[in-house]
Amino acid sequence: MAVFAVRPILKVIGGILIAMVILAVMGWIAFVPPTREPSYEFVKAWGGKGSEPGQFSDPTGIAVAGNEVFVADSRNGRIQVFDLDGNFKRQFGKPGDQAGELGRPMNLTINDGELYVPEYFNDRIQVFGLDGTPRRIIGGPGSGPGEFNAPGGVAVANNGELYIADFHGQRVQALNPDGAFIRQWGTTGLTSHAVGSFYYPTDVALDETCNLYVADGYGNRIQVFAADGAFLRKWGGPLARGIYGPFNGWFTTVTSIVFGPQGNLFAADFYNHRVQKFSPDGAFFTSFGSQGAGTGQFEHALAVAVAEDGAVFVTDLGNNRIQKWRPSEP
Repeated sequence: MAVFAVRPILKVIGGILIAMVILAVMGWIAFVPPTREPSYEFVKAWGGKGSEPGQFSDPTGIAVAGNEVFVADSRNGRIQVFDLDGNFKRQFGKPGDQAGELGRPMNLTINDGELYVPEYFNDRIQVFGLDGTPRRIIGGPGSGPGEFNAPGGVAVANNGELYIADFHGQRVQALNPDGAFIRQWGTTGLTSHAVGSFYYPTDVALDETCNLYVADGYGNRIQVFAADGAFLRKWGGPLARGIYGPFNGWFTTVTSIVFGPQGNLFAADFYNHRVQKFSPDGAFFTSFGSQGAGTGQFEHALAVAVAEDGAVFVTDLGNNRIQKWRPSEP
């Protein structure tokens, strides 16, 4: 009789296991998109730990203008400029809080011949000419309108309006070109996974229609807003609610976003040691990179920039180097 009593229990257990497998497969299909494009190919790397020209101490930001690559060399308090092959050209800045000095420069943005540098330690945005000439300072420390608490990234609209990711402020601010406050997204000082709120925002980008894309850093997602401030969409992990992971389209702290010349969005996925590529509506295309110090590996991919020819440049924070990648041949 005991044998017959065990059989129904085994059937129940088997049914539960089958249901769990079905749910896991359905979850994978629903929340892990397939790869739609070939990955990118590693081209070269340059740098190394140090303070000499061409060396880095925590490279944190990167931007491309024409045939030049600008790198935020964070702990050296400077910006270094290279050609597209990594050859050193010039540098400017030094550690400090005066005009022309830098306190941990972060994600870089170039617009209309000017370099915008958010300073994590100095709680301000400093603007330079591309030759390194200091031009103006926007903002200062605080939690009020137009003030910052560790800004991480800047986007500049065609009319000159500024959009700034305020990392510890848990908000994104929109300012006039002179720094006058317009509006903000998020509640100052409050972390949340709710729509329109942030969990340490790290960077911002604008598409051609001036929709605002926000790298919601430890929220492990990207949020998108219309020019009038209305929420449009979000992506990253199940329901974009802060769940992190290494799967396609998921993030484990997204730290930098930038649009490429064909209108696709590239995102630095910090703790997953990779870069992911998406369409503007969040459809996953491909990713590249893995953890390590070898060829084509990252020890925390922190920032990303894209040249006009589609080449992708990445700050490899832990390895103190810059990497260059290109699209794979079809």
